[in-house]
Amino acid sequence: MSPINRVFGLSGSGLDVDKLVADMMKVQRMKQDTIKQNKQIAQWQEESYRDLNNSLRSLRDSAFTMKLQGTFLARKVTSSNERIVQVTANSLAVTGSHTLKVTQLAANARLNSTSAVEFDGSKTTLAEQLGLEEGIVTFSINGSKEITINTSEDSIDTLASMINGATMADGTRAGVSASFDRVLSRMFISSTATGAQAEVNITAGEGQEGSELLANLFSALRLNSLEPDTPLHAHGRDAEIVYDGLHLNQSCNQFTISGVSYTLTGTSDTEVVNISLTNDTDAVFDAIKSFVELYNTTIEQINTKLGEVKNRDYLPLTDDQREELSEKQQEKWEDKARIGLLRNDSILDGVINDMRRTLSSLVEGTDATCRSLADIGITTGAWYERGKLYINEDQLKEALTANPQGVMDLFTRTSEVNSEKGLATRIYDNLTTRISQIIDKAGSNDSVLGKRIADYDKQIVLWDNKLQDMEQRYYKQYAALETALARMNQQSLSLMSLFGQGNWG
Repeated sequence: MSPINRVFGLSGSGLDVDKLVADMMKVQRMKQDTIKQNKQIAQWQEESYRDLNNSLRSLRDSAFTMKLQGTFLARKVTSSNERIVQVTANSLAVTGSHTLKVTQLAANARLNSTSAVEFDGSKTTLAEQLGLEEGIVTFSINGSKEITINTSEDSIDTLASMINGATMADGTRAGVSASFDRVLSRMFISSTATGAQAEVNITAGEGQEGSELLANLFSALRLNSLEPDTPLHAHGRDAEIVYDGLHLNQSCNQFTISGVSYTLTGTSDTEVVNISLTNDTDAVFDAIKSFVELYNTTIEQINTKLGEVKNRDYLPLTDDQREELSEKQQEKWEDKARIGLLRNDSILDGVINDMRRTLSSLVEGTDATCRSLADIGITTGAWYERGKLYINEDQLKEALTANPQGVMDLFTRTSEVNSEKGLATRIYDNLTTRISQIIDKAGSNDSVLGKRIADYDKQIVLWDNKLQDMEQRYYKQYAALETALARMNQQSLSLMSLFGQGNWG
């Protein structure tokens, strides 16, 4: 509110005009305070809806996991000797057993110094470090674009860096790594890939065939001399295994067969490693338990909001009330004022009813021993707990062992008929609908509450202007009153003066 130019206090009339105006404005501001309080309530409701919506999203994510068959097809896989092979399995793996013998591990192609290099680490150029002539050499690695080295300027580290950065004509990497170990005084060059197809192939650059300097460079590195048309060339090797009696080659030491991922870590000589795959009932049990726990936490949160009783004595604080309270007192007041804002809310009540109805229903078309949660040891608590679930762990584990397919169908079954859908599928669909309703109610500026808050903002601005005009009018009225009283006083003094002159005559 913009300031008003005025000077008032105790006037000639004896009236405290500032206090009188302030008192009248206080009454008028109460109307705007009500709008501000309503806006605050709407904002608090919006916050509460969004918090609950986040909880519902988390529960829906959990329901999504529970409606996937992969959740119930978890496999436990073991290796009889992890020093030779380590194993993991996905949901595509079939329970059973396999045998594996590792006769050879996959390896990179390597061109390494065959012995220590005569290297002077105090020098900075290849010519000085390796005792070479000064000059330019070019070569290609694995058919890459040519690498150019100046022995009078470049160092051993530059050479390694250029090999590492070698690229093909299409811009892809040449697939080779190089390093020079100053402690061992050796050059190590290897392919980044493993397998028989992997290679390190160094060839002379254009016009460099037979170059004595080029030959001397690789000879000094103990990588073998470079003869015309005879490149330095090394291949990798495949892993060789015997899988269930079948001889196989693999280009790397990590591979997958029928949903089982194998990591070879050693050779087995004569030892045969046994691989065993079973249903991982513990993993499925943990998934179901996590879903039930999250469900219970979510409905408890919602039921608390639905049952809170609003205390009418605690409304959002006005600006004047805030000035009279400490920060801690304000926080305590607001905590009480927030209670009961979503009491008996129809959307939240619908969420609870949907989930209770779904989780207590049967899934038609499934095995007779797994048609409901109660059949696998998950039951509903007392009526006043409003849908809380309890797990009989022994009964659930027994169901997972005896009929894993039936338990999976109970949660994941798909159908065009709702009564034949799995419980997790139904819960997911229900939550998707209710989350959408909450978004329409409080999810954006275009939501019901968003528009209501925007309308309150407009009303507050209108009242700011109205109150300013009102205050100015009150002061003008009192100013007019003071002027009128001053004139009356002047007239009274004039009359008194006239009466006094008549008596003297």
